[in-house]
Amino acid sequence: MAVSFSGAAKAEVCRIFPNKRCCALAQSFGVLLYCNSFHADGIKIITESREFAYILPKLFKKAFDVSFDNYPSLEAPGKLTFQIWDTEKIHRIMTCFGFEPNQTLSLHVNLPVVENDCCKAAFLRGAFLAGGSVTDPGKGYHMEFATTHLSVSRETYTLILETLGFQTKTATRAGGRVLYLKQSEQISDFLAFLGAPVAAMAIMEARLEKELNNKVNRRCNCDDANTSKVVEAAQEQLLAIRRIREAGILEKLPGKLKQAAIAREEHPSASLTELAAMMDPPITKPAMNNRMKKLILTAKEVQP
Repeated sequence: MAVSFSGAAKAEVCRIFPNKRCCALAQSFGVLLYCNSFHADGIKIITESREFAYILPKLFKKAFDVSFDNYPSLEAPGKLTFQIWDTEKIHRIMTCFGFEPNQTLSLHVNLPVVENDCCKAAFLRGAFLAGGSVTDPGKGYHMEFATTHLSVSRETYTLILETLGFQTKTATRAGGRVLYLKQSEQISDFLAFLGAPVAAMAIMEARLEKELNNKVNRRCNCDDANTSKVVEAAQEQLLAIRRIREAGILEKLPGKLKQAAIAREEHPSASLTELAAMMDPPITKPAMNNRMKKLILTAKEVQP
């Protein structure tokens, strides 16, 4: 099964495992506040990322010295579900973040847990792994963090603003809150900050490729427009020369105008620059353009 762009980014992030317990606590905090369920009656974390599933038990062991009550096989297809329902384990986890098991209806980011810069980064890694996603840059630019806790979303907004200087946009989805980014540079910088430089580079490469394609398209459109103008001008000139010839006055024209008219008739698709080079002696493009204008004016003066 092919790995999505978001899955590949998460696999990169998983390579950075916290060395300090404070960072393990912060990353676990991000996971729990953005996972499927974190309440006094149980914890449920569902993921499709095998890399995240591999480090998750190690992360909780280092942070809380607890193991999951339900531990899926990494070889199992589809989504993997981790659960803790043991009351003592849940109480230990809750107290690490300053929560009482019976007061988890409105969770929030406990600021002392993310006081250090290293812990802020660890928290955002956990949030991204559990409740984040990023769109393939070939399809568009979108990175988001989704949680069911309103206070958590607001406090994560502030944390991102303080840490990276990004003002994320907010939205409501299925009763939850979503923080998201749409600017390619911000998404790339965010991924690099989380520890996914390859995904970050892919964002920038996609952006550069799109910009190049847009420039090429604009150039082609400009060339097409210029070509259309040249064709229209040449048709107007040919029509004027034909009218002059039919009126029997072509041979009466001054030598320079007659030479220009014949050159245009013999080379209907030539540019003014090319026609100018055919004159004897050769003239400039503006001079050739002036001769064509005189031919058009002469044709307009011909009695129908």
